[in-house]
Amino acid sequence: MILGLAHRGYPKKYPENTIPSFQAAIDLSISHLELDVQLTQDGVPVVIHDPTVNRTTNGQGRVIDFTFDELRKLDAGGGSPIPTLEEVLKLAKGQALVDIELKQSGNLYPGLEEKVLEVIRSCDVLDQVFVTSFDHYSIIRMRELSDEIELGLVIYGATPSVFPLAEQIRACYVSVKYIYLTDDFVRRCEEQGIQLIAWTIDNEEEMRELRSRYPNVWVCTNQLELWKQCVEQGQQL
Repeated sequence: MILGLAHRGYPKKYPENTIPSFQAAIDLSISHLELDVQLTQDGVPVVIHDPTVNRTTNGQGRVIDFTFDELRKLDAGGGSPIPTLEEVLKLAKGQALVDIELKQSGNLYPGLEEKVLEVIRSCDVLDQVFVTSFDHYSIIRMRELSDEIELGLVIYGATPSVFPLAEQIRACYVSVKYIYLTDDFVRRCEEQGIQLIAWTIDNEEEMRELRSRYPNVWVCTNQLELWKQCVEQGQQL
């Protein structure tokens, strides 16, 4: 198993956030899938990054304005539909862990947290997932809904202000844009028992530098085979 996060599956080779993309990551033995969840008009958690379907499908409009049946008719690339969270979790069950990023923004998706938790429980994968978000109110809400679920906070730049909240909600993960990693921030995460995730690294030189400097930081990447090669070569040294 190659420790790393497959960013939206394997988007360098397959349409992002689709079943073929996630299957490719599983086939490469990447330990974690990273995916994004929005909510349809009728309350179905679906896996798509943007709040609109414009960029990644042949449709136009906001995800929240589509019913699931309407959304399902769109082509997310190569003939693949936008998958449900349930479909991806069933695919990954027993094969890969999953980082579920809630694309909540304010209160764009009322009930998103409840719906996602419901799917996680119905798929019986509570011990194989963790839930993250840039919207920290959404993560606070998720903790209020469940004492058991593992949680993470996504931030852009490294900041000490994240640590009190992480302690308050018992967050196990912090995801930060890799260019903002510092020795102090990495050390503070280690001291607080937080697994740090660096996103999104696609350059081989930067991958090798990070592995050398911060070997305990997890990498989120689009370049799965390149990352796998870096890890395997490092293990042989």
